[in-house]
Amino acid sequence: MFENDYDAFAAAYQADNENNAWNAYYERPAILSMIADVAGLRVLDAGCGGGAHAAALLDRGAILTGIDSSAGLLEIARRRLEGRAQLRLVDLNEPLPFDDGSFDLILASLVMHYLPDWSRPLAEFNRLLSQSGRLVFSTHHPFMDHPSPGHDNYFETYSFDETWQRGGKDIAMRFWHRPLHAMFDALKSAGFQIDILSEPQPDPRARELFPEAFRSLTTKPRFLFFSARKA
Repeated sequence: MFENDYDAFAAAYQADNENNAWNAYYERPAILSMIADVAGLRVLDAGCGGGAHAAALLDRGAILTGIDSSAGLLEIARRRLEGRAQLRLVDLNEPLPFDDGSFDLILASLVMHYLPDWSRPLAEFNRLLSQSGRLVFSTHHPFMDHPSPGHDNYFETYSFDETWQRGGKDIAMRFWHRPLHAMFDALKSAGFQIDILSEPQPDPRARELFPEAFRSLTTKPRFLFFSARKA
C-alpha cells in the first residue's frame, strides 16, 4: 500500500510549513479565523502535524488533544507544545480511541485529501463531538488538482501522485481528488450540517513576501474550507 511517509522528512516539512505562503499566510490564518473563540473548549486537532495550529489554539485557551499518523511530526509537536496538549499516534482510517462526545470542536487541517474514503473518519468525528459540536476542516479544492494526468473526469473520485522536494530529498506523495458534491454527500451521510463554506483570500502580507504565490492564491482556487455542525 502506498504511504505518505512524513517521517522521512518531518523536520524539513515542518520548517517549510511554518513560514511558506500556502500554510503560514493562507491556510492557517483562514482556518483559525473560522474557528474563532475556543477558550475552555475540548478540541481535537486531527492531523496535528508539528503543532502549528495546536499552539495557536492552546494560546486561545483550548483544552487540546492532537493526533497524527506521523511519529516524526508528533515528536516535533511534543517539543513545541511542552506538555500543554495530549498527543497520540493515530490513523484516521481506523476507529479513533476516544469516547463518544469527548470533544466540542474537531479541527482537520489539510488532511482529508489524504484519505481514500471519508465515510469512517467523518462518522468517527460525529461520534466524538458533543451535541451541536463543530467540525472545521480544510482540504484540496476540487479544481486545484483536476485534471490530473490520466484523469479527465472531474466527477470521479481518484488518487493522483506528486513528488515533493524537501530537505534535498524527492518525496513521493499521494492525494485523493473528489468532486464537490461527493464532499457534501459524505458530510450529510455522516450526520453533519454545513454552516460555512469558504474560499478565502491569502493574508495581505503575502503580497510583498511571496508575490508569485500571492498572485496564484488570489486568482486560482487552492483549498476549500468547511465548518459543519453535528446535526
